[in-house]
Amino acid sequence: VEVLHLCFSLNLTLIYLIFSSSTAPPTVRIIHSGHACNVEEERYTERVYTIREGETLELACLVSGHPRPQIRWTKTAGSASDRFQDSSVFNETLRITRIQRLQGGRYYCKAENGLGSPAIKSIRVDVYYLDDPIVTVHQSIGEAKEQFYYERTVFLRCMANSNPPVRYSWRRGQEFLSQGSDKGVEIYEPFFTQGETKILKLKNLRPQDYANYSCIASVRNVCGITNKNVLFKLSNKTASPTIKLLVEDPIVVNPGQTVTLVCVTSGGDPTPTLTWVHSADELPKKSVLNGGTLTLPAISIEEAGVYSCVASNNVGNPAKKSTTIVVRGLKKGRFWITPDPYHNDDNIQIGREVKISCQVEATPPEELLFSWLKNGRPLRSSERMVITHTDPEVQPGTTNLDIIDLKFTDFGTYTCVAVLKNGGIPEISIDVNISSTTVPPELTVPRDKSPLVVQEGDTVELQCLVSGKPKPIILWSRADKEVPMPDGGLQTESYDGALRIVNVSREMTGTYRCATSQYNGFNVKPREALVELTVQYPPAVEPLFTEIRQGLGRAFTLNCRMLRAHPSKVLKYEWKLGTRLLTIGQLDQRDETDYHVRALNREGYGEYTCEVTNEAGAGACRFLVTGRAYAPEFYYDTYSALWQNRPRVYGFKLQWTQQNPLSVDRIVAYRLGIKQTGQSRWWEQEIPMEGAIAKGELITHNLTELIKPEAYLVRLTPITRFGEGDSTDRTIRYSAPVNPHLKFQCSFEDEAVCMFTQDKRDDFDWTRHSAATRDTKYTPNTGPSSDRVGSKQGFYMYIETSRPRLEGEKARLLTPTFNVAPKSPYGTVTSSPTYCFGFYYHMYGKHIGALNAYLRQKGQSGADSSVWTLVGNQGDRWKQAKVNIHPTASFQLVLEGIRGPGIEGDIAIDDVTIEEGECKDPPHNNLRSLSPPTAHHICQFLVTLTLVFVGHQR
Repeated sequence: VEVLHLCFSLNLTLIYLIFSSSTAPPTVRIIHSGHACNVEEERYTERVYTIREGETLELACLVSGHPRPQIRWTKTAGSASDRFQDSSVFNETLRITRIQRLQGGRYYCKAENGLGSPAIKSIRVDVYYLDDPIVTVHQSIGEAKEQFYYERTVFLRCMANSNPPVRYSWRRGQEFLSQGSDKGVEIYEPFFTQGETKILKLKNLRPQDYANYSCIASVRNVCGITNKNVLFKLSNKTASPTIKLLVEDPIVVNPGQTVTLVCVTSGGDPTPTLTWVHSADELPKKSVLNGGTLTLPAISIEEAGVYSCVASNNVGNPAKKSTTIVVRGLKKGRFWITPDPYHNDDNIQIGREVKISCQVEATPPEELLFSWLKNGRPLRSSERMVITHTDPEVQPGTTNLDIIDLKFTDFGTYTCVAVLKNGGIPEISIDVNISSTTVPPELTVPRDKSPLVVQEGDTVELQCLVSGKPKPIILWSRADKEVPMPDGGLQTESYDGALRIVNVSREMTGTYRCATSQYNGFNVKPREALVELTVQYPPAVEPLFTEIRQGLGRAFTLNCRMLRAHPSKVLKYEWKLGTRLLTIGQLDQRDETDYHVRALNREGYGEYTCEVTNEAGAGACRFLVTGRAYAPEFYYDTYSALWQNRPRVYGFKLQWTQQNPLSVDRIVAYRLGIKQTGQSRWWEQEIPMEGAIAKGELITHNLTELIKPEAYLVRLTPITRFGEGDSTDRTIRYSAPVNPHLKFQCSFEDEAVCMFTQDKRDDFDWTRHSAATRDTKYTPNTGPSSDRVGSKQGFYMYIETSRPRLEGEKARLLTPTFNVAPKSPYGTVTSSPTYCFGFYYHMYGKHIGALNAYLRQKGQSGADSSVWTLVGNQGDRWKQAKVNIHPTASFQLVLEGIRGPGIEGDIAIDDVTIEEGECKDPPHNNLRSLSPPTAHHICQFLVTLTLVFVGHQR
């Protein structure tokens, strides 16, 4: 009774699954092409794709599910600097030509169609490479006892970048060296660089140690990467490099001159190579490098700096010598006036001291010379006119003129002149006027300039009126000193007191500070003033645009929401349909407005606009209300969609569902357009629809008279009372079924598994595996230890019966579709041909369920025909099964594995064959179990009957 109750519940579940909606969540599988060296299956289903650097990586993401899933490739791991095409690719095929080592890492294919969780598969791409090895030589000389002789030891270090890790070997002349082969030789790896270097130590050099040494780097020919080697000649002349610079240091030149730097080697064996480097960055683009000579034509101030000559011959440390190029120049002349350094007075007064300061940036600073003029005549230092150039309290490059006990006769124009003593650079002169009218600065803001209210996008000018003589520079900044100015800096200079902002934005609202600078003005406490800026902007609303699809006679509501605005107190709104005003109002306490349509009529279709306005302008929500039907979604997972009609034509079962069919009026028909790819002419017909279409309902239309082997573009457009809806396209391609005239054989070594497919209506899938990667600790005492021919690297298909699998669950594997070979010249089958179906099976474990084989034929709507079955433990060995089959139409073979009562029930198959003709010497076909039937076997039999019944009902 318990068995029958369990089977009854299971049968109801099966019936529900068979008659459920045609929608299906996505599944995904990654296959590879291109130039893979190897594809491995690691533990926990991680797949590793190995490829050689510079080859083409090509990964295809095969998906199923309805609606058609969207596919996205993403990448993680690898180098942080690798940006993998903005991190994602929306395409079924990921292709990277000339792949580089930094592009290795884990690649994910993600498929989603809104049903259930997205399907994600990953594959790790391992890029293999081997760079040329480099040998560096280091020498050490140690004193022996009593200093009678010196011991000279040489270290030869070999390094090469690679993946996988490199293996090194050394050769002296034609002799391979190994640890212990020569007492004077040691070979070892430093502890801190394990696997990255290999050091050859030559102790107390002997005459035979002077020879040619070769370091061979190898990655064991993986991916076809050949060994690489480097040769180093060791002699009694071997020495690290030494160099000389044939230039002065520093080199002082004028802008525009040509500078030539010469570096020569003075020692070193092998002959060192010379190169030049610049301290700031790369060498200037216009520089010319010829051996050890570097030429810098028309040098500029930006190209000044330290230039270093580096010599290297891989012996010892590189030699390096540097020189500094100084480009002469003067810039940034400024002055300021200190009215009275002792009385803290801001005014210039007769009888008190006045200090005039002048500052210039000079290169080199030691060449800077100052002179002073009064009213155009030279001025020399005296007791009352003190000129100083080395004031420790001011910055370098500054000169001061102190006027002691100012008199009326001291009023006039004072000029500070700066030159470089070797000439060639234009002088800088700065005029300062000292007179009775010289007054300290004052800052004011015009009445109408603060607060200042403008609209976003305008050009605005903030104004500070500055008085005083001489007029100082004005420095503008934000009152909050950490907030940047519109140009991005923290301060902006102004010579007329105005700050001009073009295309002002809302972020620029705030308080601005204008302040006097001590430069070009009085060296007194800075004057400052504040200007308030308010930027008005129109309302920002959402949604900006929304399409709403509705059927006639239905009610709906449109909502427009205000996000932000300035000013935000007085907001008006207007609802319009086209140009027709619908309603107006004002947003007082609310920030949104609705418009209700109680019953949509034909005049109600169109664009609705809600404008929300303030003093600065308007923001608009737009809604397009239409009766257009949504696009249909083609069903790509149709079983046996393509069939053979006649020798020259074929047919295709086109299936689709309608996206959101209830959102608009009833779909009365579909317009079907079809054209041959590469042609311009379309053929069209209408497919009438009777009654309303339910969501998820699968619609079928058979396409016939398609010419082999042409492909066709199909376009489907729904039609309602409103008119035509959105169209969708797909391409139909002809693929001829396999016809086993001679023999079909599959050992599952290829990842495409010979076009075998998983049944969409079973409980779980068959898994491709090899014994080398299978985790036997997880499911002990079950499953094969090798493939059928005894190879642990070979692949086979098996069912994994560990949790969460349950007793009685089924996994079905389908062969490709085979044509029945016609015996008649007219293409008809005159009699049932015979084929031999064979395979090897492995059924080991105390919980083994059942393995069944069925024949599935085209055009036969009934259940699949059972051709072979076996139940129970058959021992830890591969056995062969053969059976004759007699199809009358195109056919497939179905291999069904059924989970037994426990986890020790893995079933495997390998080497499947289909051959025309009867089986020769078929093995004994055991149709009985090795033990009496259990409750599980009875349940299995009842479930099979249920499937047969349901198949007939459908």
